[in-house]
Amino acid sequence: MRHVKWIFVVLLISSLTSFVVKDKPTGGLNVGEIPPSFKIESTLSKQSLSLKDLKGKYVLLSFWASYDAQSRLLNTMLSNAIKSTDAPNVKMVSVSFDEFKSVFQETIRKDQIVDPLCFVETRGEKSNLFKKYNLNRGFSNYLLDENGIIIAKNISAAELSSYLN
Repeated sequence: MRHVKWIFVVLLISSLTSFVVKDKPTGGLNVGEIPPSFKIESTLSKQSLSLKDLKGKYVLLSFWASYDAQSRLLNTMLSNAIKSTDAPNVKMVSVSFDEFKSVFQETIRKDQIVDPLCFVETRGEKSNLFKKYNLNRGFSNYLLDENGIIIAKNISAAELSSYLN
């Protein structure tokens, strides 16, 4: 009986420590920080974009990949949330880390993401952009204010809509 009590105590302590570990930051950038700038070229419209070009506007950076169902779904929902509001001062920059342009193009066609600020980083997880944003712990999204400061991280479409309204 005494061993059963100790086993219960050990299980209780281990469950509490795993609960505390889950509350730690997920990595990447945090609210209040200025994200690293980058320049990327669109495979769709052959235009290039620098994050600095969007100063003065709210910017939603969405990092995703077609092979990651959760990030893909969230990217689509965020894109639809921005389309549903008529906020001209908000731009979404959608960056996929698919290694094949054909997969990327088919995914955005199926997901109906037609914004010209949709990019693919074909070096995938080996790209400098992936490393700069520390995405090795999972894909993220960031909402930047007009000064380029992160005001929200990993927001849902409903949260984004509340920011925009």
